[in-house]
Amino acid sequence: MRAASLKRTTTETTIELILDLDQQEPVEIQTGVGFFDHMLTLFARHSRISLKVKVDGDLEVDSHHTVEDVGIVLGQCLREALGDKAGINRYGTSFVPMDETLGMASLDLSGRSYLVFDAVFDNPKLGMFDTELTEEFFQALAFNTQMNLHLKILHGKNSHHKIEALFKATGRALREAITVNPAIQGVNSTKGLL
Repeated sequence: MRAASLKRTTTETTIELILDLDQQEPVEIQTGVGFFDHMLTLFARHSRISLKVKVDGDLEVDSHHTVEDVGIVLGQCLREALGDKAGINRYGTSFVPMDETLGMASLDLSGRSYLVFDAVFDNPKLGMFDTELTEEFFQALAFNTQMNLHLKILHGKNSHHKIEALFKATGRALREAITVNPAIQGVNSTKGLL
């Protein structure tokens, strides 16, 4: 089973997360930040994974710790669920249009952490979600999954559409990368290890 769960408690957040890479249900997201719940739900649906997230965060401060810490825990669970990565495609790329916006995600489950983030948001806040936290989330996700992640908004105006396109594109790229390909013998690397 390619599944993992983790409970992480700090002075700022308590996070319980369960995921299964080979199931699509359930998807239950409760972070206390409505827009972020929406984005994580889209991510799960487009990556076709089961994802349960429950967070008790210090939202009286702001949503920063909640968003970043979910990225940390989600990345750690993804890394654990992938195991030795035998037979997976490893790479994934997706372009997602969202009305006037076009977003791109390209990733490599390489075992090396790197984020390239090329997006600007004119609206600083969507509900309780600070739009600058989009990069913080993906930085935490890439580092803890140990993947290369390249994100770019090719064009667009609406901040909601831009962020949504990035979450959907990342989910779809992840689905491509984690898919087991019967043509791949062992690990998809000349090093024999990812």
